[in-house]
Amino acid sequence: MRYKRILLKLSGEALMGDQQYGIDPARLAAYAEEIKEVSDLGIEVAIVIGGGNIFRGVSGASSGMDRVQGDHMGMLATIINGLALQSALEHKGVDTRLQSAIKINEVAEPFIRRRAMRHLEKGRVVIFGGGTGNPYFTTDSAAVLRAIEIEADVILKGTRVDGIYTSDPEKDKSATKFDKISFEDVLRKGLKVMDTTAFTLSQENELPIVVFDMNKQGNLLRIVSGENIGTVVNL
Repeated sequence: MRYKRILLKLSGEALMGDQQYGIDPARLAAYAEEIKEVSDLGIEVAIVIGGGNIFRGVSGASSGMDRVQGDHMGMLATIINGLALQSALEHKGVDTRLQSAIKINEVAEPFIRRRAMRHLEKGRVVIFGGGTGNPYFTTDSAAVLRAIEIEADVILKGTRVDGIYTSDPEKDKSATKFDKISFEDVLRKGLKVMDTTAFTLSQENELPIVVFDMNKQGNLLRIVSGENIGTVVNL
């Protein structure tokens, strides 16, 4: 296996499937199966999931809502998604723990770094909800922060495209894909991988990012098995 411990970053929108909002049970089950396959191989798996399928603080602020309130609503949305993913994983027999950056003890453990690492060592999948626990920080930032804290080998960012392109491949048919690219080149070319705060934090801590298509069955397993899937961002 190429990696021993991974941090999988999923967007909330990915859980919508073909729906306009909410959670698609079929997509949720498919993701759970992909994660189970990797966990069964002995790979330690941590997950950060967004909440954009339920609520986005930025969009709330753009319509006049207080940004801090909106971001707190977004944090709660990530916990809802985390509970849904936990349920799907446990339905498939995967031992799972949900940890939250905000206190919500009735449904999730508080985030404690040593406890999270111990869960991973015991083969449990750990889902981190509540973002960083602070407004104005995205779940991308939460993913990088948690990956650094638990000493993950890589961040695997599952998206609906199969890597990083010179421009948006859904809008520009002439866009070309990068197999590998450096952090510096991403910044110089103005490519969107993560928000600037998250990306800079990853760069400073020399934590590689792999951007790949999570919706293609088997891709997650192929990556941890050593196949060159998606785009690798590294020094």
